[in-house]
Amino acid sequence: MNTVKFDTIGQYLLNRLYAAGVGHVFGVPGDYVLGFYDLMEKSPIQHIGTTREDTAAFAADGYARCLGLGALAVTYGVGALNTVNAVAGAYAESSPVIVISGAPGVREQKDDPLIHHRFGPFTFQREIFERITCATAVLNDPVIAFRQIDHAIAAARQYCKPVYIEIPRDLVLAEGYPIPVTDTIEPTGSDETALSEAIAETMALLEKSVSPMVIAGIELHRRGLQDRLLELIERARLPVTATLTGKSVIAERHPAYLGIYEGAMSSEHARYMVEQSDLLLMLGVTLNEVDTGIYTAKLDPQHTIRAALNEVVISAHRYPRVALADYLNALVEAVKPSAAAFPSKPGKAAASPFPEPGKPITVNRLVDRLNRALGPETIVVCDVGDCLFAAIDLQVHAQSEFLASGFYTTMGFAVPAALGAQIARPGHRALILVGDGAFQMTGTELSTQARLGLDSIVIVFNNRGYSTERCILEGPFNDIGNWRFDRLGEVFGPLQGFDAASEEAFEDALARALDNRSMPSIINVHLAADDTSAAMRRLAEHLKSKVQGQV
Repeated sequence: MNTVKFDTIGQYLLNRLYAAGVGHVFGVPGDYVLGFYDLMEKSPIQHIGTTREDTAAFAADGYARCLGLGALAVTYGVGALNTVNAVAGAYAESSPVIVISGAPGVREQKDDPLIHHRFGPFTFQREIFERITCATAVLNDPVIAFRQIDHAIAAARQYCKPVYIEIPRDLVLAEGYPIPVTDTIEPTGSDETALSEAIAETMALLEKSVSPMVIAGIELHRRGLQDRLLELIERARLPVTATLTGKSVIAERHPAYLGIYEGAMSSEHARYMVEQSDLLLMLGVTLNEVDTGIYTAKLDPQHTIRAALNEVVISAHRYPRVALADYLNALVEAVKPSAAAFPSKPGKAAASPFPEPGKPITVNRLVDRLNRALGPETIVVCDVGDCLFAAIDLQVHAQSEFLASGFYTTMGFAVPAALGAQIARPGHRALILVGDGAFQMTGTELSTQARLGLDSIVIVFNNRGYSTERCILEGPFNDIGNWRFDRLGEVFGPLQGFDAASEEAFEDALARALDNRSMPSIINVHLAADDTSAAMRRLAEHLKSKVQGQV
């Protein structure tokens, strides 16, 4: 008698991940997830072992930003809870990360024993993740497990947010009940009437406008709409700026691109162009504190069209249930082709030759030199602090090649996120910008890059402390240990390390790092404690009064 062989729950999860484009899963093994790991080793999905669980989540975030979906697998309690900050960051920045946690078996949980890694009722872990994900699933019932898996993956893709999947260890090899593979998330098509009326009003305003322009935001990244944005600006010949979180939504050497706009933190030209415009087309922009330059942005609602979060707002008119993709697609088709030239940009003052003999390296000179070193294959992955604000002036060659925790601003993002990004895009090379404090949090993931033979280049902004906090409120609490970053190869190896306190030393180190394609390179750049970018100084002035007012 023939019997039908059904997938096990663990195998079905792996199959559905692979079908969704996930070729790698990051994580640290633990006994509650070992059975799932054993299945993964026999699947087309490759496990990438990390040094910590939170770095696995950061790596999955970087991977998701490059490929549209990322995943990590960890053990119960001590493993999953160690990812909470990184998963919260992915939620805040709309990155679709799938968190897979092993768990005590169903039978174990029924007996209610005091087993290791437990910290309360077994439901607590799911309840914690419910707050920082858009969907959770505990696969404790074989009858519905397959549908739960499909629902979670579909939710991550549709809402561009993390999801949580918990799999008890005694059900990894349990057979599930097959179901038709369908999208288990209700479709969220646009209201055709609202869409039509929003486009009509937009076109009427565009035809009357003298100086229209686009501000492009993070949702265009997450929804994969960069190419449609490019079609719009090239068809209508519209100049464009990006928000800080939306940086690299367009190739930053495109003639239409004017730079980053974030209120008082912007360059003078970008600020002038935005604030004098008689019609701002804001696409995929989230009006958060960072992107508005601590609310110093001057955006007149009477001259603004904002399409984001499934609605279009034009002056006092609100069009609900209009998806950003539908609005942008319809707008591209509606605008008339223009042969006008893009507005000219001010020329940059000629920089003095680099390196200048005997001259200490500074933030501005460092960033200017890096800008000239960027290639078409370079992905810039930036941590928070002054390296992030200094990187505003970097111009990446292609779209979506700048990754940062720009809104959630968690320290320690860059090194592990670069691991995920470079695995997701093997033909690219990561340039990692990170402060010494952030590196001390998660820099161990550089050892994983060394183990895998990745050729990333790490630039450590070493000013022996937390520069952002120093600018806001000085104190000994901002000082940290002075690590010998250039010697980490002795511990992490194979790794090429350099020490650079002068322009000449940095030039030599950068040239050798660019030539080395067989292992990571790290350059320990010594900066003065009071050397900060202009954007950082402007930001600090706005934050200083708030902090000191609480003292």
